[in-house]
Amino acid sequence: MIEEMLKSKPLPAVSELIGWTFRSWDAETRTMEVGFDGKPGFCNPMGVVQGGILTTMMDDVMGPTVLAASNGTKLCQSIDLHTHFLSAVRPGPIVVRARMVKMGNRVGFLEAELFDENGKLCARATSSAHLGDVPTGPA
Repeated sequence: MIEEMLKSKPLPAVSELIGWTFRSWDAETRTMEVGFDGKPGFCNPMGVVQGGILTTMMDDVMGPTVLAASNGTKLCQSIDLHTHFLSAVRPGPIVVRARMVKMGNRVGFLEAELFDENGKLCARATSSAHLGDVPTGPA
């Protein structure tokens, strides 16, 4: 169901830019996995993917995780987002796994992990997010 839900709407421009590709959803653990393209154009002068891009990738998985964990009834807006950079990320394939830790009526707590093409954990993020109902009717 979540895969069809995600495919039914066009990707936001920023998601297209960073190469957002749905990989999996595990309803039992409330975990979503998404692939990204760490393009050379995302690199800083040291030749590694800039931290703001990596944070964007993690944030861009946590939002759809809320949608999936709520069975398509909730969207979110970040209240806060905290990132730990553990290792530099070179250009190439990137994978992010995000998990809904706790979902209340108005606030959700999420976490994400970002892995490089070798499967090495390179960054972690946590977020609190305001939850709102998915709009109904015409856009």
